[in-house]
Amino acid sequence: MKKDPYKKIARGYDRAVEPFVRSLRQYGLKTAPAREGMRVLEVGCGTGTNLEMYRRLGCEVYGIDLSATMLGAAQSKLGEEATLILGDASDMPFDDDFFDLAIAMLTLHEMPEKMRHPVLREMKRVIKKQGRILMIDYHPGPLHFPAGWMNRLVIWFFETAAGWEHFKNFRNFIRRKGLPPLVSQNELTVKKKRILGGGNLAVILAGKS
Repeated sequence: MKKDPYKKIARGYDRAVEPFVRSLRQYGLKTAPAREGMRVLEVGCGTGTNLEMYRRLGCEVYGIDLSATMLGAAQSKLGEEATLILGDASDMPFDDDFFDLAIAMLTLHEMPEKMRHPVLREMKRVIKKQGRILMIDYHPGPLHFPAGWMNRLVIWFFETAAGWEHFKNFRNFIRRKGLPPLVSQNELTVKKKRILGGGNLAVILAGKS
């Protein structure tokens, strides 16, 4: 089995990362509001913080992640009120047209380039006809001075600290211009789009064409 890169950091992950992404999570929730009873999937769900927000608002939540350690933290946080799966998001065990919302937050940039399109195709497959995909990830710019450059330094710190493989995938994601090409090449229709963090972050809500 492939080594779990989060094994050593899962326990302290929320304390280290949450102060930097809390407002981003809230913006994501505002962009794709919860409705009572809606089914929500998060790809790369990590410790389950996004799913916890939607669960508290009455949603049925599901998560998939490659890290057993992160899923263990998510299970502790969510209890039995979530369906969490250890597995590859490019081949998900869900029916077509099953979810109202699928989320990928700071996830696609972590993947090797060859995996991003298959994962996004799967997310498109499992959402309903009127469903939505919420993507939040890094953006190549242009950066605004000074906030954009300061945020870029913070991002580079976290990406380099995550290890060489992670950093290499991040650099490739930025070279490939981030989310917009993935959205257009997978024939998704943009419903909402916002660039945040001084040009460093893109929030895109998309649906089936």
